[in-house]
Amino acid sequence: QVQLVESGGGAVQAGASLRLSCVNSSPTFGAYEMGWFRQAPGKEREFVATWSSGTTDYAGSVKGRFTISGDIDKNTVYLQMNSLKPEDTALYYCAARPYYSTYKGSQTYNYWGQGTQVTVSS
Repeated sequence: QVQLVESGGGAVQAGASLRLSCVNSSPTFGAYEMGWFRQAPGKEREFVATWSSGTTDYAGSVKGRFTISGDIDKNTVYLQMNSLKPEDTALYYCAARPYYSTYKGSQTYNYWGQGTQVTVSS
């Protein structure tokens, strides 16, 4: 059973930066596509970014501001979030699936973390 543990959320002002981390317990970390999703109150969970052995994908709303990266030695994926906006406020979830696909539907991810809150004030 794969476990994902997120950290790094917090409350910041607009324009600030945060870095989220997610540790994957699987010994075959490199075999997974790792992703970040977010869910704001009253809204559906949405795709943010994914990393798969160096291949990265981003939602249009975060492209140019957020950077996803992975460290195979640490079984960890990071989400560096710069120039944060109030509309980035959400519960951010780490997710994983054992294959890469350009389709980012949340229902296709097998494993989820507990979520970490990001709050951006104006």
